[in-house]
Amino acid sequence: MTAQDTGERRRTSDARPVITDLMDEGTILAVAEEAWVSLVGEEEVLVPLAGELPADVVSSWVDVVGPWTGSVVLTTGQATAEALSRALLREAAPEVLEPEDVEDAFGEIANVVGGSVKAALPGPSGLSLPQVGHAPLVRNPVDVCRVDVLWRGEPLTISVQGALPPLPASH
Repeated sequence: MTAQDTGERRRTSDARPVITDLMDEGTILAVAEEAWVSLVGEEEVLVPLAGELPADVVSSWVDVVGPWTGSVVLTTGQATAEALSRALLREAAPEVLEPEDVEDAFGEIANVVGGSVKAALPGPSGLSLPQVGHAPLVRNPVDVCRVDVLWRGEPLTISVQGALPPLPASH
């Protein structure tokens, strides 16, 4: 018995999908807003307006591995990350937030937003544990979809960016 190639598997010569083939800014904003309400509260809204990020930015992200591979990255100023952490922790927030508290809470927000993005992507995918620090480098500028928002008047970016460099041009 011979196996018949149905063409369902991607061949190495096939182009990899880029995120903008799979979702747009509106989808990213919608999943982020849904995550925001569940984590931070119904009275907390994301306003789709760009703002200038401060010099002291911090990012939290999760990696998605599947038919599309990349990262879902949230970037904001350190003070905004702390305020987000307080909003997430609510009455359980200590009077003084330790750096680990901010990492855990800001990472959890990236985890939930990333999980929602993963669910909107085709095919089965895996999700890494959240990381906090300097955002992963953009490997392929064509494989990025970014949404700029304001939360409590402070800038925040949500970037869904591919982890793989562009394929070489075929001749």
